[in-house]
Amino acid sequence: MKAFAATELYFNEAADRLGLPDWLRTLLLAAKREVTVQVACEMDDGTIRTFMGYRVQHDNSRGPMKGGLRYHPSVDLDEVRALASLMTWKTAVVDLPYGGAKGGIAVDPKKLSRKEVERLTRSFVDQIHDIIGPDTDIPAPDMGTGFAEMSWIRNQWEKYHGFNPAVITGKPVEEYGAKGREEATGRGVGIIASKMLKRIGIRPDQCRVAIQGFGNVGSHAAKYMSESAFPIVAVSDVSGCYYAPDGLNIQDVLRYTLANKGSLEGYEHATKLPADDLLTLDCDLLIPAALGGVITEDNVDRVKAKMIIEGANGPIWPEADRKLKERNVTIVPDILANAGGVTVSYFEWVQNRQHYRWSLDRVRQELDHTLSDAFEQVWQEAQRSQVGLRTAAFMVAIRRVQRATELAGFVS
Repeated sequence: MKAFAATELYFNEAADRLGLPDWLRTLLLAAKREVTVQVACEMDDGTIRTFMGYRVQHDNSRGPMKGGLRYHPSVDLDEVRALASLMTWKTAVVDLPYGGAKGGIAVDPKKLSRKEVERLTRSFVDQIHDIIGPDTDIPAPDMGTGFAEMSWIRNQWEKYHGFNPAVITGKPVEEYGAKGREEATGRGVGIIASKMLKRIGIRPDQCRVAIQGFGNVGSHAAKYMSESAFPIVAVSDVSGCYYAPDGLNIQDVLRYTLANKGSLEGYEHATKLPADDLLTLDCDLLIPAALGGVITEDNVDRVKAKMIIEGANGPIWPEADRKLKERNVTIVPDILANAGGVTVSYFEWVQNRQHYRWSLDRVRQELDHTLSDAFEQVWQEAQRSQVGLRTAAFMVAIRRVQRATELAGFVS
């Protein structure tokens, strides 16, 4: 199943519950605009290479469109289309005044020099600068991009349109970025985990956690959760799974990866297992925080966790999701679980528009408040409608987008 088909399936499950007519489903599912461009880039050896770039703008009924920009070899239009749709529902479920968008370039940035990545980024902006902006579509970091790419995008866009740092979020703090943006998605996963356990009636110290992926999201989730007394029994990256049944010393793991260029390779204070083993370890809470589509029909029967929080976008394929629901596994969906990033991106945009900077404490307090409110609304919807949290989250989001669409006058 392709990525957009999975998103459409989850959307339709919620739409069925809401009694949404077919014409309105088509309107809310279809993207407003899909752009594909050829991005020419001069390489360090003087040759010219061409890469495919994409920007999909899904919906703007609730405000400017918002969504990340990823650099990865697997990027294609279907993936970007699905992620743009998910951003619409993600911003709606946490009640941000945004719509959804997404972009990407089919490239492995690790195989390019820093200068080549910069030239590629600026060339991409040259192609799309007229369709992005602080009141239309605001990009942000995603897989394979970070502070540096956001600074280049802002600089290149401003050459055409003049000074306006609100054109993009995820910028360095020194370049009008928000304090706490880098930690936001992972911290948000931890906040959601704490709220869920409180609702279920389990103490954090009774919940053994395994985190797949120890990049930006996984590492910050591990840090927040370990400080909140969760025992983190396993973490993983491409080098393998690092398992300690009594709990890892997360501060030690973080120090090691900081000194080892972000990699867990060679970490000795845990048992090393194959990377994929993390998904099937004996734990209470599983957090897939890397790539999408990692829990499939092939491995779902070996998943032992009773709770899953989707730190990554689309880590569970629908066939696996159905089986997990049959086993009463509690799943917090990606459109709620990893919304911390876009929430603090919103805070950054607000600060840029106000020409005012918030403290880190205020950012964290506002993030906790926003995600706590969103989780409570989704939880109450799930109880009221007798559905899982994924369907409940889509119901909350679709209802808000539907209402905004009607108020705009598109529906008689």
